[in-house]
Amino acid sequence: MQTWSKNGVMLSFNRLAGATAVSLFLAAPLTRAEARPVEAAPHVLELFTAQGCTGCAEADQAIKTVIGRPDVLVLAFPVDYWDYLGWKDTLARPEFTQRQAAYKAHFKLRETYSPQLVIDGRSEGAGVDTARIARATARPATATAHIRLSHGKVRVTGRAPEGGADIWLVRYDPQDQAVQVKSGENRGKTLSQQNIVRSLVKLGRWRGASASYPLPPGADASVRTVVLAQTPRGGAILGVAQF
Repeated sequence: MQTWSKNGVMLSFNRLAGATAVSLFLAAPLTRAEARPVEAAPHVLELFTAQGCTGCAEADQAIKTVIGRPDVLVLAFPVDYWDYLGWKDTLARPEFTQRQAAYKAHFKLRETYSPQLVIDGRSEGAGVDTARIARATARPATATAHIRLSHGKVRVTGRAPEGGADIWLVRYDPQDQAVQVKSGENRGKTLSQQNIVRSLVKLGRWRGASASYPLPPGADASVRTVVLAQTPRGGAILGVAQF
């Protein structure tokens, strides 16, 4: 374990051990044209990573062992708070850092750190532990929000918790991204990252009744679209669909 501190906030990462993922085939593969029914929704694995974080390079590789499993959806969120070490992350966005901050508050963590893996908005841990992933995904994901695409709009039905849920639009690139880091702690390395989130937008609040939200057009045909229903302020993910 290594740590750094900036402005009183401790940042840390775990060195990761390589492991073989356990494949659990619980659902049929997605197609680009049709959203997977919520009843067979995948577990959502969110990796908070950074090009300027030495331990994150191992996590970026380890998460690839579960990308492609039909029962999981991996989303990599590059964060920007490592930029002070000398390398400005080329893929990071402040809204990704804000999303991780919401998880920090929700899980009552003392510090923000990376690499961090959040599973279904229900559990979190350092790095990519495939044994923990296997335990967390041993059963099909529980979904109480039903998400469909109809006439260019996202339609959400089902049962919402008290206080409702946020509807998030996520667009990510499934292609491997190679970045040459020229300064900072990873200077001289070429980092490889996959399923990098390109945009994160909240479409609105859902209260439980049937509701529709306009789906903004995507700027890049190669980028995939995901819609999440999630308890506010970094809570549990209640439903997911990929279009």
